[in-house]
Amino acid sequence: MCWPTSRTTRRRAQAGQAVVEAAVGVPVLFVLLLLLLQPGIILYDRMVMSAAAAEGCRLLATRSDDAGMDDAYCIELVKRHLGAIPPHRLFHVHEPSCSWDIAVQGGEDEGSTRVSIENKVKLLPIIDAAAVLAGLADAQGCLTIQVGFEQQTQPDWTDNG
Repeated sequence: MCWPTSRTTRRRAQAGQAVVEAAVGVPVLFVLLLLLLQPGIILYDRMVMSAAAAEGCRLLATRSDDAGMDDAYCIELVKRHLGAIPPHRLFHVHEPSCSWDIAVQGGEDEGSTRVSIENKVKLLPIIDAAAVLAGLADAQGCLTIQVGFEQQTQPDWTDNG
């Protein structure tokens, strides 16, 4: 292949090569960034949900019935902690209604407490199609995240048995 001999022609050829390389490289870079972003969002959701479930268990283990702390009060506390998750569909689906499913059980008299939280996250456009095909997401491209936390109300050493 014969290369152009003048300097300006060579510079134009190199500039054209850089534009072609950028046209191929930039979309690949953005796809890689999207693939790194989605697991970060899911991990953040799980961390906040785990902390909220642990706080709910602590409240259940120490609540007193005469203070008016029923299960609804505990669920409201957990929802307040879940407010750290942005109300965007990539973090939390809230259309047509809120997708938080919070279940609490137990108390200080029952020996253990349990709080479980379920949430739906809308996956990014490229990832949702692959997740639906793999069976990891529902038909709308939403992934369900479940977190549960359980703890004893009293340590084993306090048992008189």
